[in-house]
Amino acid sequence: MRWRLASRECRVIGLVAAIIAAAVGLTSCGAAAAGNIANAPPGALSCSGCHASAASVDTPVPRLAGQNAEAIVAALQAFRAGQKPATVMDRIAKGFTDDEIKAIAAWYAAQKD
Repeated sequence: MRWRLASRECRVIGLVAAIIAAAVGLTSCGAAAAGNIANAPPGALSCSGCHASAASVDTPVPRLAGQNAEAIVAALQAFRAGQKPATVMDRIAKGFTDDEIKAIAAWYAAQKD
């Protein structure tokens, strides 16, 4: 039997997944970001649901801490514009304004091990 989901159901499932990722991110922030969590801009902590905060974690999802802020901004803008292939980042990036993207990128660029 083949299941088909209506567009609204897909959006709800995506929202639930984003909420779960945010909850995991709030509980899984590593030592690198632990001291700076209070200074994190809105939305930044939800990234750690998929993007590892520790360099020792082996994952195909790139680590954001210490990355170049301009590169993070460019990637998020490309995801948002549909110019970069994605599974979920295209939808996540659409939820941020340019100023939010810049703040998140600057915060992650400042994170060190």
